[in-house]
Formats: sequence, C-alpha cells, structure tokens
Amino acid sequence: MRRRALFLTAAATFTIVAPAIGWAARRLPDPPGARRLSLRHAANGATFSGIYHNGRDFDPVAMAELSEVLADTRTGKVREFDPSAVDIVWEMGRRQRFSEFVVLSGYRTPETNRAVHGAGDSQHLRAAAMDLMMPAAKFATFGEAALKLGRGGVGLYPDQGFIHLDSGPVRHWGGGEGRAIAVRAAPPAPRKSAAQMRVDRMAEAWAAMRRR
Repeated sequence: MRRRALFLTAAATFTIVAPAIGWAARRLPDPPGARRLSLRHAANGATFSGIYHNGRDFDPVAMAELSEVLADTRTGKVREFDPSAVDIVWEMGRRQRFSEFVVLSGYRTPETNRAVHGAGDSQHLRAAAMDLMMPAAKFATFGEAALKLGRGGVGLYPDQGFIHLDSGPVRHWGGGEGRAIAVRAAPPAPRKSAAQMRVDRMAEAWAAMRRR
C-alpha cells in the first residue's frame, strides 16, 4: 500500500513538473523590434548572446554585460560601450546574416592602444569601435555592405582577416580584393576670386610691415 502511494505521488509530481520543464525549454519570441546580438571575444572567450534593445530602448543590464565582454583585455578595465557602435554591428549582422561575431578588439585603454600601435584618436579609446574577425569568403561582401551603410568608420584589413567598425565620423580606409580604398579626403578648397586674392596679398603685406 505504501509503495502504491509513493508511486502515485511520484507520478503526480512528474505530471506537474514535466510540462513546466517543457515550457522552460521553449524560448519565447522576441518582442517586436527587439535587437539580438551574439559576440565572442577571441582574446579571452567572453561571450554575450541576447537582446540588448527591447524595441523601445537599450537594456541597461544587457549593455553592462556587453561592456564587460568588450573590456580592455590587457587590464580588464571596463568602460561603458557606445550603444551606437553596438547598433552598427547589429545592423551589419542583420544585413549579412551573421549569427555570431568574433571580436578581436573592443575598448582599449591608452596604454593598450599604444602597445598595439593604434591611432592616437582611435575610437577604441572611447569604447566605440570593434575589430571583427571576418572569413575570407565573406570579407569582400561584408566590407562593401559596411561602406554602403554609411555609418561611422570602416577599416578593411584583408591581410589580417578583420574589419573595423566604429560610430565615429563617416570615413573609411584600408583595402580589399586587390584594390586599395583610400581614406576619404577633404573636398578641395574653392578657388578664390581675383578680388579675394588681392585682399590676401594686402593682408600679407600688412603683416610683413608689422614684423619690421
């Protein structure tokens, strides 16, 4: 009688728990407009995979986790990562159908930036840039799509196998597929009129007299 009671109790418990386990195994659909991103840092294996924007605003907890994954890997220092830079990477992943990005570099302290010979005004210093590993087969199409996006900076490094994306001013540099892509130069200054040139000469003459 006792064994039968135990059996019935166990069966009832399984009946109650089993559906709950099955429900937990199914992921609920993302809310409308949600932005989901998966990142893995090549240097230390740190990962993030989840929703960082719920369709209305950035999720502060998710952004804090992303900032930790993208921290300076030499010192472990964390800086709040720029949401605009994260959005650019998400948009490129959505357009190019990337399920996960492998990050070579995120935030850098000034010391780390100097150690890797980064630019003095690198967007990595303000936690607004990511260097993403890129398979050779996808390098050209991803690079072209990033340039067409027209958001922030795009650096192409085909020999090293990575692409730099940042949320700074729109610009690009590097090369790909055997062709060089130069940094966008500033537009040439407009030609001065004859009257403007005369004024300039007068100003130069006046300055020369003042120096005597």
